[in-house]
Amino acid sequence: MFAVIKTGGKQYRVEPDDVIRIERIAGEAGDDVAFDNVLMLGAEGDMTVGAPLVDGAKVVGTLMEQARDKKIIVFKKKRRKNYRRRNGHRQELSIVRITDISGPGAPKKAAKKTAAKKPAAKKEAPAAEAPKAEAVDQAADSSES
Repeated sequence: MFAVIKTGGKQYRVEPDDVIRIERIAGEAGDDVAFDNVLMLGAEGDMTVGAPLVDGAKVVGTLMEQARDKKIIVFKKKRRKNYRRRNGHRQELSIVRITDISGPGAPKKAAKKTAAKKPAAKKEAPAAEAPKAEAVDQAADSSES
């Protein structure tokens, strides 16, 4: 099973036991984190797409570490204007291991399969009515004699 979650203005496709690096969220190492912004759930060819979110879906993970990304240099320059600015930036990150994906996607598919079996049972019911018709025919035959 997989899910698409939204956090920190970005979307991530996650599966159980995945380790993802996301923008920093509150908490300490070892804390459980729940992501309620689930945009899509999928399992073995079956997908549930939210509009915009999947109702009742939840992704749970464990916060492994709070870290910082490598430094990037932001350099601005306007030619012939003697304008140059150099800046550095290190993004704050949270490293999360996904532990569980739960939602209504898979159980709904199972319910539809059982609903498909019910009409088959209804087809047998008219065959059960046929003996009643035969009983009426037999009663009519006995009254003619």
